[in-house]
Amino acid sequence: MKKTFSFILAAILLCTACTSNSNKETAAADETKSAAELNLTTEAKPASEYTAKANADMYTLLDFDDTQESEFAVRGLIDAPEILELTNADGNIVWSQEAYSFLDDYEEAPETANPSLWENTKNNHAYGLFEVCEGIYQVRGYDMANLTVVKGNTGWIVFDPLMSSECSQAAMQLIEKNLGTYPIKAVIISHPHVDHFGGILGIMTDDEKADANLSLEEQLASDKIPIIVPEGFAEHAIAENVYAGKAMGRRANYQYGVLLEPGVTGKLAQGIGMGQSTGTVSYLAPTFEIKNTGECITIDGVEMEFQMTPGTEAPAEMNTWFPQYNALWVAENCTATLHNLYTLRGAQIRDGAAWASYITEAITRYGTQVEITFQSHNWPHWGNEIVNDYLTNTAAVYKFINDQTLTYINQGYTSDEISNMIELPEGLAKIWYTRQYYGTVAHNSKAVYQKYMGWYDANPVNLNPLAPTESAKKWVEYLGDVDEVLRMAKADYDAGNYQWVAEVTNTIVFADPENQDARLLCADALEQLGYQAESGPWRNAYLSAALELRNGNSTESAKNAKNDGSLVLEMTASMMFDYMGILLDKQALADEDFIVNFTLPDVNEQHMLRIKNGVLLVYQNTQSDAADVSITCPKNALFYIITNDQENIEKALKIEGNKKLVTLLAEHMNQVPAVGPIPFNIIEP
Repeated sequence: MKKTFSFILAAILLCTACTSNSNKETAAADETKSAAELNLTTEAKPASEYTAKANADMYTLLDFDDTQESEFAVRGLIDAPEILELTNADGNIVWSQEAYSFLDDYEEAPETANPSLWENTKNNHAYGLFEVCEGIYQVRGYDMANLTVVKGNTGWIVFDPLMSSECSQAAMQLIEKNLGTYPIKAVIISHPHVDHFGGILGIMTDDEKADANLSLEEQLASDKIPIIVPEGFAEHAIAENVYAGKAMGRRANYQYGVLLEPGVTGKLAQGIGMGQSTGTVSYLAPTFEIKNTGECITIDGVEMEFQMTPGTEAPAEMNTWFPQYNALWVAENCTATLHNLYTLRGAQIRDGAAWASYITEAITRYGTQVEITFQSHNWPHWGNEIVNDYLTNTAAVYKFINDQTLTYINQGYTSDEISNMIELPEGLAKIWYTRQYYGTVAHNSKAVYQKYMGWYDANPVNLNPLAPTESAKKWVEYLGDVDEVLRMAKADYDAGNYQWVAEVTNTIVFADPENQDARLLCADALEQLGYQAESGPWRNAYLSAALELRNGNSTESAKNAKNDGSLVLEMTASMMFDYMGILLDKQALADEDFIVNFTLPDVNEQHMLRIKNGVLLVYQNTQSDAADVSITCPKNALFYIITNDQENIEKALKIEGNKKLVTLLAEHMNQVPAVGPIPFNIIEP
């Protein structure tokens, strides 16, 4: 079996080449220049000849005369404003399609954009109110996701109310302008990703929410609005956005191009939309959970049958069948693009085999009747044959990635080897709606590898490698003449070897972040990789890294959505205690061993915490007779400990026993700031 060389072996060879060739005929005119004379600048570069050719080749690879997807993207348009820019209460733009008006200036993709991604961007630039069929309507292009409404006898059933309240409010206003003003009878949220629920306070208020203690029938009869979700929704919505939320937020800056400006050398579409809105993110707790496939409900005369699809695009997710319309809502399980088995911002691995099986289950249940599929991103598909092909081909892609990766695993290949080997069969690869605009075959194969094999490739050298900075310093020490390495890297850049150039120059950056020539050459290489990328998130990641190499960490200037705090207030007590364990300075309390009893009357719960050598252990539904301190408070008053709010700790918490331990605990909830982003570096140490 032929194995590819690792970066370490390649670096050894490079080191040897540098040493052995330093005094030979390779010391030609270009190599006598110092690294500072390599004409490296901080400006964005045009496409190189290699990038221009790679992008031009896409026109021969794909059938650009096949216009089905672009026709479906605009089919059923009812109304759209000439200019779409949405602002928040302070007048700041939180969503703009006007920023992408440059798309109209080109008949073909510019050399700095992959033509396939360019087509997807044009399709996602089609915004407004669309008719899916009589009775089902979507507002698309008002946020990364779609807001969907189904007309009942007297009102609207709303599906997935976007990410930002400003966007969902504007979407409902467009619906009411064209279709009339009706009450909202129910909100149904397909899965617990923030771009599908964060805008809920733009379409309803907390006071309008139904009482979760009532049955669904009683909720509907109360003239309040039920919020209907798949089982497990709340747990996953909160855990994903809180436990690792700071890291995900920073990484999302790269994935979604938050640091970039739209443009031919900047941000394009994400495959499932133009990007994330930057308005106000809100949350209302669900009032009813769907638990079983085949579960049917009727709301305001609209019949719905649910298909549970856990572990696909989200840990909790569901499709919805509308028998009156022969229409299947496929949530985010089919999205007119290859999706992610692993998302670059970080999340739980998704199961490709399960994903495929739920789609084939949908075909079995509804395939003979279905005439329309519509979803939470991108556009619908119409016609029984087209819909069945759409479902089948989408399932086949995920199943292929899962199965072929396992084939390679069992042949002894490692994650990096597989990601460089695996390719979709041509019959699947050339379908527009399976193209790699969001996920990629390469990084999805890594997800499968991780799911089954974990991080370890079985090579003991990789059991406990040096930290990247320490490793980089040793490689630079071994390489010797860094200027010579940079000259060689520049020659490789001029030859179009961008991935290698990025790898070797980034090693120098990690050894010496002040090496401006390494930074700029790495940025130039990443930029060309970005221009060539068909995946929107890959383009964003490459270009964001290039931006930060040239200009420094951009976290403070990032335009992120603003959380209104409602999500964290819905954390259960158990979640809050788990979060305390994440925030706690474990080294500072490494010598401590004490017990805290908590009584939370408003939720009728009791818990015991033991701080054992800096570790926070949580015991549910019990208390200690020998606690060092006992606390009685409302559940949400636990946030005063989390945020070290000593004033409110005194006011809101009834403390019996050693009060100094409460102060000690609160003062050491300091490993992650409670408010604001963490500007950790990504492309440099």
